[in-house]
Amino acid sequence: MNTRDWPIRAKLTALVIGPVTALLALWIFATTLTFGPALDLLAARTYLYDLGRPGETVVAELQRERRLSVVQLAGDTALPALAEQRARTDRAVAELRRRVNGDDLRDAADDLLDARLDQLVSALDALPAGRGFIDARKVDRAGAIGLYSGMINSAFQAFAAMANLPDTQLNREALALTALGRSRELLGQADALLAGAITAGRYAEGEHEQLVRTIENQRFLAENAVADLPAAERAAYQRLSEGQDFVRLRALQDTLIRSRDLPAQLDVRAWETSQSGAWQGLRDFELRGADGLAERSVPMAVGILVRLAAAGVLGLLAIVICVLIALRVGRSLAHRLTGVRSAALEMAEHRLPDVVARLRRGEEVDVSREAPELDHGGDEIGEVGRAFNEVRRTALQSAVDEVTLRRGLNEVFLNIARRSQGLVHRQLALLDRLERRTEDPDELAGLFQVDHLATRLRRHAEDLVILAGAAPGRGWRNPVAAVDVVRGAISEVESYDRVDVGDVQPAGVLGRAVGDVIHLLAELIENATAFSPPGSRVDVTGRSVPGGYTIEITDHGLGMSPQALADANRKLSRSPEFDPSDSARLGHFVVARLAARHGVRVELRVATPAGTTAAVLLPADLITKEPALAPVPGAGTAPADDRRMAKVTRLATVPRTRTTRPGRERPESAVVPLPAGRTSAVEAPADDDGLPRRVRRRGPVNRPRPAAADTPAPRSPEEARQAMSALQAGTARGRRDGARAAADPTAPAPDRGTEPTPPAPAPAPEPPNASERDA
Repeated sequence: MNTRDWPIRAKLTALVIGPVTALLALWIFATTLTFGPALDLLAARTYLYDLGRPGETVVAELQRERRLSVVQLAGDTALPALAEQRARTDRAVAELRRRVNGDDLRDAADDLLDARLDQLVSALDALPAGRGFIDARKVDRAGAIGLYSGMINSAFQAFAAMANLPDTQLNREALALTALGRSRELLGQADALLAGAITAGRYAEGEHEQLVRTIENQRFLAENAVADLPAAERAAYQRLSEGQDFVRLRALQDTLIRSRDLPAQLDVRAWETSQSGAWQGLRDFELRGADGLAERSVPMAVGILVRLAAAGVLGLLAIVICVLIALRVGRSLAHRLTGVRSAALEMAEHRLPDVVARLRRGEEVDVSREAPELDHGGDEIGEVGRAFNEVRRTALQSAVDEVTLRRGLNEVFLNIARRSQGLVHRQLALLDRLERRTEDPDELAGLFQVDHLATRLRRHAEDLVILAGAAPGRGWRNPVAAVDVVRGAISEVESYDRVDVGDVQPAGVLGRAVGDVIHLLAELIENATAFSPPGSRVDVTGRSVPGGYTIEITDHGLGMSPQALADANRKLSRSPEFDPSDSARLGHFVVARLAARHGVRVELRVATPAGTTAAVLLPADLITKEPALAPVPGAGTAPADDRRMAKVTRLATVPRTRTTRPGRERPESAVVPLPAGRTSAVEAPADDDGLPRRVRRRGPVNRPRPAAADTPAPRSPEEARQAMSALQAGTARGRRDGARAAADPTAPAPDRGTEPTPPAPAPAPEPPNASERDA
């Protein structure tokens, strides 16, 4: 019989309907009527040995501990026996927890028993707290009895949930044994009440009424439970209740019921002996009954399983016929469908990723060669195969187009970025010449603003270079001080005047990583200023740690939710592919790319009391000793190899301060040297932090302005920029003190003649050679 060209519906009908119908009908019937009850009966032994026995032990130990706790509360001193009993109780509870958490009991338990087990575990969790209240005498005797009785009641509720057997008589007997256990628990409650009253010498308020109710309830439960036991079990209980301990205990109970006060002639020794004997007798009777139930459930389960086997044999003929049909039809389907599946998996898991990887490496890919035609027949499976062939070709062509588009987009990014970088570098060079030739303070302030904007523009152009997968061109030959790197990053931020440089421990950053670290820190500092209130400060600190050097940037804004922090840290921990749809997190992408390039770890944390802290861990292979300060103008010229980063810091002419609040001590004065031939436009008395500040001093009105010259002043450009940077830092310090004086009128006003000054010139990197500059 040729089944190759059968319709797919006919094949599925022949393969599935016959076998599944026969098997499903047979096994639903057999499983529903026989297998389920057999499992329930077999689970009875699991219930007994994993819950019944350890649970009954816990109940017994809790009953003993309850009695000793009540006695201790009734007296004035702690009982040593109570501590020993608590240890025994803890061991029993630990064993019960182990059994409850085991797979055997949980697998056998139904939903009701599972919920009761959870309630029991929760009730036992309150035991340590209850002991604390008892030891501190924060509860009375009635409260202690209620505490332990609640835990014991949870255990009996779990025992009652075990009575879910398919045999009605077994269920009735199990419930009767549970009721006898509850009557024994009431017997223990009565003993605890009486023990507390005997120790105290009298009943507490309401204790006698509670004792009477407990005794009556115990007798009622016992009588009703015995009525549901088999005849042999009832006879055994009758003999037990006629014993000496039961008879004497009942007489003593009658005496207690009749007397509202504690009888003076009560024989305490007789009560303890008879109560203990009766309690132990009831316990032994319950355990024997539970063992009998478990033993009787096994033969019943075996009989059910035998019936199940017979039902299976009757369905064997139908199963054989269904299997023959399934083998005939399924063999053809399996072979052909396996071919389609293998082709799909090979394309999805190997060929398509390999094509994408080759395209990203710049190799040429022939779509027709990578997606050859596959013949799967002329039926529906063949049509699926032909459709899959089209899907393969479309997927490969889409991959080619996508990679080509991405490559073109990256080239566009890189081309635009390189052009922008070239213009920005020329603009910065022009501004550098104009700043050196300008004497008018207002014009110099405007040039500083344009310089700062150009520096920020350069950073945004570098963002495009990073998006394109290339490396920015600026770099340094020699190490740069960590404090200078931090200040260089601050100079590339719009709200630079809100950033405070705190304690930055001495260290140096290798020149090959300086540019990327400055860019990385600038992105994080700008985020800190953008997502915090305009009047708040952003703190930057640095310290050496095992394995490297950590720079922390802390803002005092609203902070981020835990989920947002986790998402951001996950993005920062790896170098992701650029996703244009996630443009709102462009800064995180740039930071992640830069960090991955040098093995830097970036982590966002919750700041105290509010806000966010960005911790940047520079690895030890990027850290070296802090380089020496640049030479002071006039003190000689440093060798070319020892040149420092020229425009990274506004404070390059003075010692680096790293205190959290610089400026606690003021030197008498600090004069900024000017280029030769320049009139005295400004002079700089010392600020609180040892930095110069600028004072406007205009020359005569009719003095002609010197003609601009292409050649710089005799001072080197680096020296002139250092002088102007120091002036700007002093002015910024003056603005901050002015803001503090406005906030606190009672504070003495500093003697400063400063005016607002634009930000310091942005960092100008020192490339290793001319070929490494940006195009």
